[in-house]
Amino acid sequence: MTNRSYDREGDRLKLVDAIMTHVPFDGWTDAALKAGAADAGIDLARALNAFPGGMAEVLAFNHELADRRMVEALARQDVATMRIRDRIAGAVRLRLELVEHQREAVRSGLSFLLLPENAALGPKLLYRTVDAIWFAIGDRSTDFSFYTKRALLAAVYSSTLLYWLNDKSGGHTASWAFLDRRIAEVMKIPQVTGQIRAALGRLPNPLALLGREGALPIGMGPRRRRARRGRP
Repeated sequence: MTNRSYDREGDRLKLVDAIMTHVPFDGWTDAALKAGAADAGIDLARALNAFPGGMAEVLAFNHELADRRMVEALARQDVATMRIRDRIAGAVRLRLELVEHQREAVRSGLSFLLLPENAALGPKLLYRTVDAIWFAIGDRSTDFSFYTKRALLAAVYSSTLLYWLNDKSGGHTASWAFLDRRIAEVMKIPQVTGQIRAALGRLPNPLALLGREGALPIGMGPRRRRARRGRP
């Protein structure tokens, strides 16, 4: 038994940090990948083995790494004693603060995700982030609210991200005020089931892009898979 998978993960961790320092200058391009590999002391063939999907895979790994660090940080907080709106606001704020040093890379990453070949990746990453937030703050719903909560938070998170990228206020205070307003708006929706269903028609729903067989949302175990497919 080899330790190939362990080495590959180690390469990915080394490479992503090195590559990200070049993205603000070279964009999400092969040039950034090559420069990052050189900085990390990893030959190009080995770097391509670590990220066979190229820069799209680098972006996805970097995004998921930030999600993982957010979940770990939230696990160290006593979120159970907080109001739900404070849990959400704190998680979204933490997630954005974790990539503060990568703001320009995140900005250019949004344009990269608009390319036709990357069109499906953006919604998947957005879903994974909001799903991670809900689970990290203690949500264990399996009914209709499982989907609505994620759709509503996707709208809050994506709009706050865009605001934050252009926010020049000290400490991003304008962004956190914007976030609080968005949360206050969506917190009113779950009071009536009919309002929830109406809201889903107006807000972006990343779940719709994950409805293909084999593309079930992360965190869904066999029980949820059966429920989603309508089987007992």
